[in-house]
Amino acid sequence: MTPLLFRLGLAVAIGLLVGLERGWREREAIGGSRTAGIRTYAITGLLGGVLMAVVPPPAMPWPFIAGLIVFGLLFGVFALREARSDKTFSVTGTVAALAVYALGGLAVAGQVTAAAALGTARAALLTGREVLHEGLRRITWAELRSAVTLAVMTAVVLPVLPDRAVDPWGGVNPHQVWVFTVLTAAISFAGYILTRVLGPSRGLVLGSLAGGLVSSTAVTLAMARLSAGGGPVRLHAGCAALAAMVSVLRALVIVLVVAPAVLPGILPALGAGALVFGVGGAVLVFGARTEGAAPEGPRNPFDLGPLLAFAGFYALVSLLTAALASELDRGALLASTSLAGVLDVDVAVLGALRLLGDGAGAVVAGVGLAILGGLAANALGRLVLAATAGGARFLMPYGAITAMAICAGGAVALRLGLI
Repeated sequence: MTPLLFRLGLAVAIGLLVGLERGWREREAIGGSRTAGIRTYAITGLLGGVLMAVVPPPAMPWPFIAGLIVFGLLFGVFALREARSDKTFSVTGTVAALAVYALGGLAVAGQVTAAAALGTARAALLTGREVLHEGLRRITWAELRSAVTLAVMTAVVLPVLPDRAVDPWGGVNPHQVWVFTVLTAAISFAGYILTRVLGPSRGLVLGSLAGGLVSSTAVTLAMARLSAGGGPVRLHAGCAALAAMVSVLRALVIVLVVAPAVLPGILPALGAGALVFGVGGAVLVFGARTEGAAPEGPRNPFDLGPLLAFAGFYALVSLLTAALASELDRGALLASTSLAGVLDVDVAVLGALRLLGDGAGAVVAGVGLAILGGLAANALGRLVLAATAGGARFLMPYGAITAMAICAGGAVALRLGLI
């Protein structure tokens, strides 16, 4: 089979796929009473492919363009007559036909993969009409506004921010600060959606466990804000503790991959801390079920004002951390790692392991102690966020679990002689 015949066959297949969905919806209609069915859409894809083949790119495809205009006008006239007869206002069939024509031309122009993917996606959108409409009926204005705000934060604001340090100490990177802010908003939004779909307990637990793979600090902030908004305190505090457990386990995986020699020294202490976080979080989550019916969820998945305030706070702490760290010599591994760990566990762990790899004079035990210090500092930093965003009601259960986890890890590290 020549490449042209294959591409024309793909153009016909795209039309058949879309026409199958259109024809199925109108299968009860009398023959000849509809503008287009499965055969018409298949021929439409073939028409777009043939006219593109007459004068293919890189030359200007005038036959294809002229055919699109003429075909669009003719199809539109018949669709208008059908709409008047049925007293409807749907333009889906006309748009689908124009898309089939364009994708047929795209396939013949050589963009086979793109045409096939877009044709399949177009058919999927058509078949998902009921699901999409039902979801649209269930979504609230606050949810829609939050989704658009998150999209603007991600697709509009994030790309224009400079991805470099803007202060003399190299601590404030606007792009990184905004990435963390977007991450916090995304975790809040995902937790809100999961809560609506799966219920308060299961939705928040799954969202927090997944969020802990990225940032337990962001999860803690999100749970504290939800709790301050009137949610069940024990449930939110338990979810934050479970995210902390995941964060500790993630640090162990990083050490295992980057420097396995360090792992035996820190595994018992970090394992003890992770165990306390996990057990404590599970107890709070299951205990929350006895509190009675959970109150109504937050009206807004997240608010922009507190997020902007947190972005400023994060940038300020990053600036202070970098300024203080610049005054320490390379031998102050524990202090510098702890400073870095206040807001980011991964930076603290990788920073300590990098010094080990450079031959900076730090022994394995010293690097292990630095990692423990960074994780402890991060836990304390989360307590500050918990108190600031969640208040005393959230801080008490979450702070108790965090204190027990730090004490358990510290006791094991002391027993093993790391401290």
